Amino acid sequence: MKTIKNLFFLLAFSLIAFNCSSDDDNNTDDGGDPNELILKTGILTEDETWTSNNIYLLNGKVVVNDGVTLTIEAGTIIKGAEGQESLASALVVDQGGKVIANGTASAPIIMTSELDNITFGQNTGTNLNQNDTGLWGGLIILGRAPISVSGDVETAQIEGIPATEPYGQYGGTDANDNSGVYKYISVRHGGITIGSDNEINGVTMGGVGNGTVIDHIEVVANQDDGFEWFGGTVNATNLITWGNGDDGLDADQAWSGSVNNALVIQGSESGSALELDGPEGSVATEDGYTMSNITLIGDSTTSSYIADCRDGLIANLNNILVYNFGTESTVRISGDDSHTEFANDRLTFSNWEIVLPTGVALADIIQADANQAKFTDNATAITETQATTGANTSVFGWTYTASQNAF
Repeated sequence: MKTIKNLFFLLAFSLIAFNCSSDDDNNTDDGGDPNELILKTGILTEDETWTSNNIYLLNGKVVVNDGVTLTIEAGTIIKGAEGQESLASALVVDQGGKVIANGTASAPIIMTSELDNITFGQNTGTNLNQNDTGLWGGLIILGRAPISVSGDVETAQIEGIPATEPYGQYGGTDANDNSGVYKYISVRHGGITIGSDNEINGVTMGGVGNGTVIDHIEVVANQDDGFEWFGGTVNATNLITWGNGDDGLDADQAWSGSVNNALVIQGSESGSALELDGPEGSVATEDGYTMSNITLIGDSTTSSYIADCRDGLIANLNNILVYNFGTESTVRISGDDSHTEFANDRLTFSNWEIVLPTGVALADIIQADANQAKFTDNATAITETQATTGANTSVFGWTYTASQNAF
């Protein structure tokens, strides 16, 4: 099947592009002739602009270096080659690098697999769907905002990038660090495995600072998590992930930002809709992070955690709508036996509405021992037509997910 897909891909490009150009050693790009497939590889050492009248093919890791700004025009299509393991393709924004990617609802920036037959001026292809995962890497953004990792070191190497590479560090002391602007971007069919239990997320944010703009981002059919934060302070708005192979929204290492308005649509292979970890080191933010106005749509044929709240988590989870989960799906509070953060109101739930599976009571949803009422007193069992909370899904009309009527 993969051979057939490759042949289809090559045939499609033979029809739309007479030339495939490769940049010089510095990866500089002036836009080139229109309707070209432009090969990108290695470290970008000068500012450049990627234009919507070309398609860009990532061959391995393409790294926006410290001090370099990559501008991506609205409507630009970026494809990742299929390289396996350490050769997996990805767009990496290194510490000190910036991407200015101002897509729009009518002309989003598409990041997808080289096997996707989407071409110039299109928002969707026709040969791949939400079940085609792990075909390339993803988008990795690395900043200099604080993290909390084992040993309380200031920086660490991000998962998905081998430690032997000269890039991949994240973390620091600048909470206001700015890695650029990311708006109206759709990341599809990524999450390729680079080693045992080591896949690339759809969008990985390591130590990203709150000077960075993350708004209207979609992840579809990623083999690992949809979005993952490793520390940092960045805020995000209007996120959607569909068919993630692991978790929908995953936060680790004392991230202290916020998510406002997000939609998670689980598939049959998905893990937790929310996987929420606390600090890995001794450093913990006082108020943790906040997730508000979230809709979680399960796959009723499977049982997964609605939210897996782990390891001393400090967070506020507000205005959450939950429906279509299996009968064994729960909100789990783990950590030490006394669930200290939950008991001390440093992990809080407010205004949850849950469409319960048949035969399931509200109290069955929460694993919280003696503190169970802290959840049930702030959650309501409803029918789907009674929902008054959750995400404003009307803002996701521009997405591939909406075009497939997935919500």
